[in-house]
Amino acid sequence: MSREDFRNLPLHKKIHLLYTEGTFIVGIRYYTHKVNLYLLGQEYIEVFYNHKLDKIDNIDFLNTGHSRMKFYLDQIQLPL
Repeated sequence: MSREDFRNLPLHKKIHLLYTEGTFIVGIRYYTHKVNLYLLGQEYIEVFYNHKLDKIDNIDFLNTGHSRMKFYLDQIQLPL
């Protein structure tokens, strides 16, 4: 599945795909979210869970240039 195909999936299908075919890597706290990092095939994908609203706000591919990388790399080593 291409990145574009994944991005075009409805949220519930992204969730199902990650939980059935993805591998959980690590979870971090980032402002108001818990961000869970998954590996799906060769792609790292972040799931942004908002505790206050009890819902997933966003699911997208890991941006390796984002400052969140520091939080991941403090806990695990990613082959980037």
